[in-house]
Amino acid sequence: MRTIYTVLCLLWLITPVYAQTVPDKRPFELSRPLYVGARALAMGNAFTAIADDATAGFWNPAGLIQWQGVQLFAVNKFHDRDDYKFDPKGIGYSYRGYSLFWGNKIAIGVDSGVPDFNYYGIARQFGAYTAAGLSLKFKRRHPSNVYQFFGYQTAYDLGLLFKPRPNLKFGCLAQNLEGYGIQWLTLGAAYRYAAFQFSMDVAISTQGETPELYIGTEWHPFDVLPIRLGISNGALTAGMGVMWKGIRINYARIFEKNFASDFVSAELQF
Repeated sequence: MRTIYTVLCLLWLITPVYAQTVPDKRPFELSRPLYVGARALAMGNAFTAIADDATAGFWNPAGLIQWQGVQLFAVNKFHDRDDYKFDPKGIGYSYRGYSLFWGNKIAIGVDSGVPDFNYYGIARQFGAYTAAGLSLKFKRRHPSNVYQFFGYQTAYDLGLLFKPRPNLKFGCLAQNLEGYGIQWLTLGAAYRYAAFQFSMDVAISTQGETPELYIGTEWHPFDVLPIRLGISNGALTAGMGVMWKGIRINYARIFEKNFASDFVSAELQF
C-alpha cells in the first residue's frame, strides 16, 4: 500500500508539468466526456475505470452494466453562468447484463457556438469480469425550430471495462470525434482500499496532441458523505456529496486558469 501512495504522490506533483494546461478550446466543447457529472469532475475527471453511475454513458459505456434498474442524472454549472453554461443530463437502464442509455450535453456561451450532442449507448456484460459498450454521438444544429433526435455529424465511443478483483478495475475508451478512426484513446485504472478509492486516466491523442493526465481520489469518512479531490490535466478539482438511499447530490469545483467553475449534479436510482 505504501508503494501505491508513493506513486500517486509523484504523479500528483508532475501533473502540472506534464499536462497541457492552456488548451485552445474547453474540452467539453467536443464530444469528450470531461466535466460531465459533479462526482467525476471532483475526482479530476479520472472516471474511465469507475464509470459506475448514469454518467457512464459519456465516460465509458461499458460501465453501464454495473447496476440494475434505472438511473437518471442532471448537472448544472451554477456559478457565473455569464461566462458559459454547461448542463449535461442522461438516463440509463440496466437489466441482467444488458444496458441502454440516452444522454445530452450542451454548452452555451462558448466561442465555438453551441456545441450540442445527443448520445445513444448500449452495453453488454461478458462473463464475470468483462463488459463492452458503444455510444453513438450526434451533433445537433443550432438554431433549429424542431427537436433533433439525431443530428448532422455522427461519431462514436467504444468502451471496455475489466474487473479482475473486487477492488480493482481497468477501463478503456476509444473515441471518434469526427471523420474516420480514433482520435483519442483513454486508459484508466481504479483501486479501492477501505474507505478510499483512487483513480487515474491517461488520454492519448492519435493526432499528435499533448497527452493528458487525470488523477482523483474519493474518501468516505461516513457512508453518506463522500469527499473528493483531483487534478484534471493540471487543474485542481475538489468536491463532496450527499448520498441517501437512491438519491445523490454532488458538488464540484474546478480551478481553471484565471477563474473557477462550480457544478452541482443530482442523481436518482430506482
